[in-house]
Amino acid sequence: MFVRRRRHPLRKAVLVAMALAAALAVPLPGAAGAAPAPGPGGKAEAAPYAVTFEDNFDGPAGSAVNGGKWLIETGDNVNNHERQYYTAGNANAALDGQGNLVITARRENPGNYQCWYGRCEYTSARLNTSGRFTTTYGHVETRMKLPRGQGMWPAFWMLGNDIGQVGWPASGEIDVMENVGFEPSTVHGTLHGPGYSGSGGIGGGYTLPGGQQFANGFHTFAVDWSPNEITWSVDGNVYQRRTPADLGGRQWVFNKPFFLILNLAVGGYWPGDPDGSTSFPQQLVVDYVRVSTSDGGGGNSGTFTGAGGKCLDVAGASPANGSAVQLYDCNGTTAQRWTVGTDGTVRALGKCLDAAAAGTANGTRVQLYDCNGTGAQRWSYNSATRDIVNLAADKCLDALGGSTANGTPTQLWTCTGAANQKWTLNS
Repeated sequence: MFVRRRRHPLRKAVLVAMALAAALAVPLPGAAGAAPAPGPGGKAEAAPYAVTFEDNFDGPAGSAVNGGKWLIETGDNVNNHERQYYTAGNANAALDGQGNLVITARRENPGNYQCWYGRCEYTSARLNTSGRFTTTYGHVETRMKLPRGQGMWPAFWMLGNDIGQVGWPASGEIDVMENVGFEPSTVHGTLHGPGYSGSGGIGGGYTLPGGQQFANGFHTFAVDWSPNEITWSVDGNVYQRRTPADLGGRQWVFNKPFFLILNLAVGGYWPGDPDGSTSFPQQLVVDYVRVSTSDGGGGNSGTFTGAGGKCLDVAGASPANGSAVQLYDCNGTTAQRWTVGTDGTVRALGKCLDAAAAGTANGTRVQLYDCNGTGAQRWSYNSATRDIVNLAADKCLDALGGSTANGTPTQLWTCTGAANQKWTLNS
């Protein structure tokens, strides 16, 4: 049996921002290590979305990407034994003036760059949204045309925003799409976490029909991500769905904020190095990157009753930003009608349940606010334990001081199991 050597479970990147250097010394997305779970087939279901991040890469030809959205990384990567040096600015990542970002891999070394193996042989680019944008759940999508050739390794992926605190793979990694040049018709989607990283990642692949190749045209790669579930699709065709049940009791680390990464690597353990058949330059052409969050449809709706039999209520039935969320006598009004969305939001009156000022400390007041896709609006409701947990803070929705009086405000507080943190959803 031929055993393909997969990538090393660590990566190194020299970053522009020193504060991110440790946080981003992590692997490129890895090969799928487990057979895919049987997918439902067919097309991904359409849903209404509100866009929380979008880059259409509009701008003059030759200009660099928007620095307010993307951080450009620099350096080599010894841990995956990749061959490229990632350059700054627009040297290898530039707009083409036609609404695309072009990441170009070249066989060159204009700056006498030094790599782990000596004088670097190739240049390319890698960019990410760390410190600029994170998301917890939603529809994460890109439309791209891939490069071709032995040794090419394009990827669109995500890393847990807490990587600087917990390291990799405890941070989690979601590979939306990666391709290795010796498989021109196949892409992979993979999860990496504690106990299932590197070649042990959980994922699967999608192969174009009829011998088509991903370098011949644009294709759309996406994940639909909700609490305890991630689904992958190519051109709307769902090919795998993963839940904690796929991890064999290992920890699911995907209910928290992640940032985005785009890159084109050259060589490495998994794709192997370029050879005489590989032509340069090669290009990863990106039409757009978009993250959107559904309107909460498809979830459960009803009233939440809490301590003293009182209902979770929007003060004054006001949909204004900043309206307090409180306890009040149950009265059947829309101010007490909540939807627990499939995107992790909890909504009423067209707005989202929100931790004020994105606070995570005990005592942070909870309010109604425009839905914006931030961690302040990501919640998990467990009908068995009756806890409503803010995932960014890892704290429970709590009625202040254990009071059951009308008008008692709600707040974030460490989960204690007390009655003032218990909520029953009544449809």
